[in-house]
Amino acid sequence: MLRPRVIPCLLIQDGGLVKTVKFKEPKYVGDPINAVKIFNEKEADELIVVDIDATVHGVEPNYKQIAKLAAECRMPLCYGGGVRTAEQAKRIIALGVEKVAISSAAIANPGLIAEIAEEIGRQSVVVVLDYKRRMLSKVCDVWTHNGTRNTKRNVLEVAQELEKLGAGEIVLNSIENDGRMKGYDVALAIELRKAVRLPITILGGGGSLDDMRSVVEACGVVGVAAGSFFVFKGSYRAVLISYPTAQQKEEIIYSALRSDH
Repeated sequence: MLRPRVIPCLLIQDGGLVKTVKFKEPKYVGDPINAVKIFNEKEADELIVVDIDATVHGVEPNYKQIAKLAAECRMPLCYGGGVRTAEQAKRIIALGVEKVAISSAAIANPGLIAEIAEEIGRQSVVVVLDYKRRMLSKVCDVWTHNGTRNTKRNVLEVAQELEKLGAGEIVLNSIENDGRMKGYDVALAIELRKAVRLPITILGGGGSLDDMRSVVEACGVVGVAAGSFFVFKGSYRAVLISYPTAQQKEEIIYSALRSDH
């Protein structure tokens, strides 16, 4: 049976683990390998790791670090950052990574999605759509290059195009909610669930298990991802790696069954 996935999302900058707020003010929170070890112990469903500077600076993925992460990780691993060719994606998969995430490159060169899918399989191709709502509007635009460039394209329409082009999964990431821990954009999550048939993961704003339950109750079997919620504790945002217990995850799964999607 398909089940909702509860997914930590780790951001890497200069080789270290960081956390941002609205894609800005990266705060160093530790060594990513140590974080992976803790999530192994806590039996996380899956892990997303994104190098937030690779695309902006136009550099290759850090294969040495990816290899270390993949060797340590005992759960499915999705890696993103700096991937611009099918050859790069194939090399990352060969290191032991299950999924490759692309963002800016997929928007700039939509044909790349099919090329990567041909090399590594559609199920391993994840497209991350970072978005912001337009001022005084319900329309959400896709932004690229770590939230610095507005494509002025509707996120739902782009998601539908990506599905046709061969994407295997969509990660919907709210730039405005990033790091704020005040709840997900459930309204847009519902719209995306209706717009595509692909597996989807919702990211940006998760600050509690209730926030995650609200997405699952609204959308059914989806992935719910978070960053700050899994690395900070308390109002002073002390660094502490955490993850829901098995019982807490079962409650989230029950929400999916109850929602009857």
